[in-house]
Amino acid sequence: MSRRAFTPAQADALLPHVRATLRRVQAGRDAARRRADKIAVLEALWGERLQEPSNPDHDELAGHRHALGRIHRAIERLVRDRFTAVGIRFPIGGLEHGIVDFPTTLDGRWVYLCWHANEERVCHWHEIGSGFTGRRPLTPELAGRMAAVGDPAREDDSVLDF
Repeated sequence: MSRRAFTPAQADALLPHVRATLRRVQAGRDAARRRADKIAVLEALWGERLQEPSNPDHDELAGHRHALGRIHRAIERLVRDRFTAVGIRFPIGGLEHGIVDFPTTLDGRWVYLCWHANEERVCHWHEIGSGFTGRRPLTPELAGRMAAVGDPAREDDSVLDF
């Protein structure tokens, strides 16, 4: 799979879908946390005996574990289908903190447009190795030089179909 270079306008156009997907991911994380809390209560009540098939809460434990697996797979699918498959990435801790990177190029080198969930639009960028702490303001002049027409990394001018 080749890398896609997003323009700032393309990244901004995707933000409603990114926000909606992050809400779904957060809802899944909340549901997983509730299930994990229920498992913790059962484990506190029964200890090792919870693993015994004859335990009256053994089936409930199995149900919570099965549901946790379903929730985790659903979150993985969302991330894969809605972000990774279209070239959007999460930096380390990004999923938990609502930070998304859109690969782009600046003067022919790869960089990231960086968006945080509390921002109205994509207004920062950073070098590949610098991460969130290395974010710099996205000026109109810089935006015009990102994913420029004729850049070999630029694959498509259309906004991705989410």
